[in-house]
Amino acid sequence: MSEVAAKSAAAPEPEGEVPPFRYNAETANRIEARWQDYWDQHGTFHAPNPAGPLHDPSHPRAGAPKLMVMDMFPYPSGEGLHVGHPLGYIGTDCYTRYARMTGYNVLHPMGFDAFGLPAEQYAVETGTHPRKTTEANVTRYRRQLRQLGLAYDDRRSFATTDVDYYRWTQWIFLQIFNSWFDPERGAARPIDELVAAYESGARTTPDGRPWSELSEVARREIIDGYRLAYVSEAPVNWCPGLGTVLANEEVTPEGRSERGNFPVFKRSLKQWMMRITAYADRLLSDLDDLDWPEKVKLMQRNWIGRSTGAHIDFPTEAGALRVFTTRPDTVFGATYMVLAPEHELVDELTAKQWPAGSKPAWTGGHPDPVAAVAAYRSEAAAKTESERTAESREKTGVFIGAFATNPVTGGQIPIFIADYVLAGYGTGAIMAVPGQDERDWEFAEVFDLPIIRTVQPPADFDGQAYTGDGPAINSANPAAGITLDGLAMTEAKARIIAWLAEHGHGEEAITYRLRDWLFSRQRYWGEPFPIVYDETGLPVALPESQLPVALPEVADFSPKTFDPQDAGSTPETPLSRNHEWATVELDLGDGPKVYTRETNVMPQWAGSCWYELRYLDPTNDQALVDPANEKYWMGPRHERDSGGVDLYVGGVEHAVLHLLYARFWHKVLYDLGHLSSHEPFRRLFNQGYIQAYAYTDPRGVYVPAHEVEQRDGQYFYGDTPVRQEYGKMGKSLKNVVTPDFMCAEYGADTFRVYEMSMGPLDVSRPWETRAVVGSQRFLQRLWRLVVDEHTGAVRVTESELDEQTYKLLHKVIDGVRGDMDNLRFNTAIAKLIELTNRATQISGPGTPRAVVEPLVLMVAPFAPHLAEELWRQLGYDDSLAYAPFPQADPEALVAETVTYPVQVKGKVRARIEIDPDAPESEVRAAALAAVADQLGGAEPRKVIVVPGKMVSIVP
Repeated sequence: MSEVAAKSAAAPEPEGEVPPFRYNAETANRIEARWQDYWDQHGTFHAPNPAGPLHDPSHPRAGAPKLMVMDMFPYPSGEGLHVGHPLGYIGTDCYTRYARMTGYNVLHPMGFDAFGLPAEQYAVETGTHPRKTTEANVTRYRRQLRQLGLAYDDRRSFATTDVDYYRWTQWIFLQIFNSWFDPERGAARPIDELVAAYESGARTTPDGRPWSELSEVARREIIDGYRLAYVSEAPVNWCPGLGTVLANEEVTPEGRSERGNFPVFKRSLKQWMMRITAYADRLLSDLDDLDWPEKVKLMQRNWIGRSTGAHIDFPTEAGALRVFTTRPDTVFGATYMVLAPEHELVDELTAKQWPAGSKPAWTGGHPDPVAAVAAYRSEAAAKTESERTAESREKTGVFIGAFATNPVTGGQIPIFIADYVLAGYGTGAIMAVPGQDERDWEFAEVFDLPIIRTVQPPADFDGQAYTGDGPAINSANPAAGITLDGLAMTEAKARIIAWLAEHGHGEEAITYRLRDWLFSRQRYWGEPFPIVYDETGLPVALPESQLPVALPEVADFSPKTFDPQDAGSTPETPLSRNHEWATVELDLGDGPKVYTRETNVMPQWAGSCWYELRYLDPTNDQALVDPANEKYWMGPRHERDSGGVDLYVGGVEHAVLHLLYARFWHKVLYDLGHLSSHEPFRRLFNQGYIQAYAYTDPRGVYVPAHEVEQRDGQYFYGDTPVRQEYGKMGKSLKNVVTPDFMCAEYGADTFRVYEMSMGPLDVSRPWETRAVVGSQRFLQRLWRLVVDEHTGAVRVTESELDEQTYKLLHKVIDGVRGDMDNLRFNTAIAKLIELTNRATQISGPGTPRAVVEPLVLMVAPFAPHLAEELWRQLGYDDSLAYAPFPQADPEALVAETVTYPVQVKGKVRARIEIDPDAPESEVRAAALAAVADQLGGAEPRKVIVVPGKMVSIVP
């Protein structure tokens, strides 16, 4: 008798009350707590490594095929989990439990992405240290996840804020800093190899001087210009509301911060960057090797944005203005140029006075170009990127009083600045071809600029700019030896690119929408950089022996913001105010010197770029990961395999940010020989979302959703009618349901079964607490197959199964295996419910063990606590976590006959029963015989047999 049964055995059943051994929330809670303790005490879900402290040759799966499954780890917020959060976690838990039972050594870990803005903002508001808040939140999350019975290897759990974790984040940064990308090899190489190439003369310096003649500072500057992690003065996304800069990916299309929805402005600042653009081609091409959703691959391809075209140089008095264009064949129609207001040549090109012939529309009423440019730049600086680039906004700009030479016509064309051109994209300059670009046409009309068509539109075209294909026109300069007239676009492109290259005016080029990764944050709660600056102001990498650089204490967590329109102001970071930490004396090999630490911190993405690797070898303090462990869990299985985690589950919202960054870091580590896999995640699955109904009263105020009742097709909060709406679950809508509540009311197993049965895992679905009772009743029926609710006795017999039940059992086993392999948990549960219902109908004193045992084993991935308890009731002493999953009897799966509908002229006229292995000729003959009266003895024109499905006859 189980412990649950024993506790109630002494008391008879009170009249009119619940039977003492019924499976309800109270029973479930006792069972679940006990089995969670058992799993912890026995290390049930520990996965053995091939090497190191976690090696365990006695483990039941030691030496077995491996399977590594990961969830995108959560940020531990103060609000805790709601029922939508663990959808993917429960899904991977069901899958990995099934995989253990089918013979795999399963690694299923969980950690916490714990650096970031929320804890820091809370610290600013309350003075509570972010670490205290974060650790409390992590503790709460661990409790909630344990309560759900999630089978994690808890020895491998960590938070990215753990010092012994971010020590290795800093180590990886140093690997990237100490590397350069060799375009000939298409891979990263140690920076020391580049230095050696310069020292030996195998590589020439930019100005041709011998390496030995350069000063130490000059040499360092050259080398720093090649590093994969480098410092750059560049236009960045400054968010005063958050007090920090943001990566392009952290800014919404509306030009606001993804977190907090604050306005974001462009500002030039000195920042750490990562040269992810060097890997653009590999990041693109290697997508083909990944088992990822096509929509995610498309999002990454679009974000990388590979474009082919040409760089064209337009001569000016200050040097060449280089543009990139995908349509070099239209260069004859370039009638003006537009620079970003921040372009580096604007100051040098801006004239002191307006040149003769300057049109009023060009000058904007300003007395001179200097004043016009200054005023326009000030206005542009106050706008967000989305405001600057919105298609619907009025086109603005100002002439800078200078001209460029169109290299193919020799004509002088005016140069403008306009805020819709951004310095951080392309070259920050465009050649404007209004005849073939709608935006250029609008600008040309506003500023009274010439429009020349260079592509012949169709005869019926009556629009303005023509953006389609057609033969080139107005594109000839015989004196320069170039004509494109009459050529199709592809041929015209090839000819003009060849001419530009031959005459030194340009070259074929490939560009990317992808920008280098902005890697600095002006915050406190992040990983410190392992970098100091010496008296030259250049960065110096700390040796590995001085890692970790621990985050120091500060008195004030607030970053000091600045006015984005004040060109002289700079941000002040919290770390910079800890002077004892920021200024430090170190001996880096050439005696004690005073250095200044980097006082920015890394972005939150840093810790999540490599966490899959730490799971493999979490206690290793000598190396990032033991090569044997990395190769075992993530190594390629064959020559064309990318390697990586076998299954990675998370939301599609991380398609660009996290996944792209993690792939970049992984490839650098692969190039440097630290990894055997060149991709971090072999297979990706995006789970759907759980949304919830919310309710508003006549005032539009949200009321608690769990207190709303439905009566006669309407919804009421008390006696007040309310309106139902559907949206995201959250506190503001008062529709949050927590897993704590569900576990208390129904038990974790019921909650798990309900979430997995709501629909396909990759589809979003509405939450309906009232519907959970269906899952509870299913588990109660399963319980009653084994346990007598009134006596607590086991009611299982050794009798044989009838043929119908036997066949259904093996049909269900076969179907559930297929569903589990393909993550179709809802259909697997439906099959288990069907089998449970059939087993309930078996007459006799009890349920045959022959159906109960396989049923319990198949339910185990979904309701593990209940399954473990029933397994114990069935007489087994050990956990069923490694018990073999049932195998279907092939003979029981063979259908005796198959039914074919027989159609004549598209309508079913008969049905035939025939052996499923019958040849097509036999099926054809039987079908014709069945509808002979319909055919009247005539030979049909066509008989189509769809094997196993139908027969269609055309008379």
